[in-house]
Formats: sequence, C-alpha cells, structure tokens
Amino acid sequence: MDGISNEFAPDPETAPEGTPEAATETESRSITGALTLMRGLEVLDRVARGDNTLARISRSLGLNKSTVHRLATTLVEGRYLTLSPRDGYCLGTKLLELGWIASQQITITRVAHPHLLKLAADTGDTVNLGVLDHNQVHYIDKIPGTRRIQVRCVIGERQPIRPTGLGKVLLFDSDEEYWREVYQREARDQPNYRYDLKSWIELMKRYKAEDCALDLDENEDRIRCVAAPVRDRGGRIVAAISVSSAQQYMDEPRMASLRGYVADTALAISRDLGFPG
Repeated sequence: MDGISNEFAPDPETAPEGTPEAATETESRSITGALTLMRGLEVLDRVARGDNTLARISRSLGLNKSTVHRLATTLVEGRYLTLSPRDGYCLGTKLLELGWIASQQITITRVAHPHLLKLAADTGDTVNLGVLDHNQVHYIDKIPGTRRIQVRCVIGERQPIRPTGLGKVLLFDSDEEYWREVYQREARDQPNYRYDLKSWIELMKRYKAEDCALDLDENEDRIRCVAAPVRDRGGRIVAAISVSSAQQYMDEPRMASLRGYVADTALAISRDLGFPG
C-alpha cells in the first residue's frame, strides 16, 4: 500500500504551482540558496583576511574542501576571486568595480540624512551637516527644528569657520599654526569677535580634546549650537554635524546634555562611512 501511495505522489519537480508540495520545494530551494550565498561571502571574507588556500579556508570555516572548492570556483568565474599557482586565492577585479560604485553611491549626505532626521526629531532643534570648502563652512544638509523660533540656515549656504561650531570641529585635524592662519584671515573681514587669538587657540585646544565644539552666540546673535566631527574609514574628519537653537532653548545645562547625543550621532554616521572607532 505504501508503494502505491509513493508511486502516485506528486513529483516536487513537476508539482503544479500553488500546491503545498511546490511551495515546500520553493521554500527549501530559497533556504539552500541563501545558505550557499552566505558561505560564498564567508569564503570572500576569509580570502580578504589572508586565507589563500583551500586548506586554510576549509579550516577557518569548518567546511570540507570539496564545498570550499565549489564555492571558490564559482567566485573565480565571476571575477570575485582570482587563483594563481604562486599566490593562491586573492580578491578579484570585480570587487574593485563594486567598491568604486559603492564609493560613488555612499555619499556623506545620503549616509548622514537618516541620522540627522532622528536627531532633529528627538531634540526639536535645527540640525546641520557641513564640510570645509574654499576656507568656509559649506552647509550640505539641514533638518529644520520644531521650535517656535527657527534658526536661519539654508542648504548650500556658506559661513565663516572661526565662530561656528561646525567650523571649529572641521579644524580638529589641523595644527595650531593653521588655526592661527584661519583666525587672522577671518579677523581681517570680521574684526569684532568675542575671543582674541590667544583665547581662541586655547578654546580650540579644549574643544579638540573633548571632540566637540560650541558656538555661543558667536556667529549669530542669540543662536547657539553643539557640534561634533564625522570621520571616514581612515579616521579623517570629512564633515561635522551640529544641533542649533535659539539661546532661550540652549542654556548651559542643556548644551552639556546635548554633547553626548550629538557625538553619538556623529559616531554612528562615521561608522556607516567605514570608521572603525
């Protein structure tokens, strides 16, 4: 009786679409395909870490050599890996192509924007993203706040470096000699500044040590901000973010409480850009 049942059971390969047997077979194939994909990615990762032979990759991943050989062969055919008698397995040219495309797609603005949205929603204040460009701070993104009094700032606007929170942060990678150069250059156009050169240099040293900078009504009257640096994969400062608001919403205790949150957001953006810190 069992033999008769098996003989007339639906063949998974030919079972009509929509039947339970076909659905089970499709799900099984999806799981198998996903596992194969993950193992292929693991092989790539091991080669990137220096495992250049089947034996080393097999040992690292706990897979038999035949499985690793099949995966590696497929990756070589797709140019994700190369194989030579001298060097064994190495990363292939396809990864260079993908890396270049990724570098074009992963712009600072695109990566940072979701983080800026959350920071603005959580604080109710205006959030800015800026970079250094031609001796000025270039604002490349802005999320308006929800306060009754709004901070005036426009995407594409440029501001001086010395008085802004963003500008100070963007100088952290530079040395004291360059700080002096910036101060003196901007002093020619804006002589009436709160800090003299010596005081500003000392302030910059403290801000750099804290990895955070403030704007205390320096750039615009009654507007304050807290800023922190965004770093790339190599740790270089490539941008800065700030939370800005009217003075009545930014007393010293609140600014102190915002420092950690702004720094954490900047770090999250940095990590999305590849920063390992």
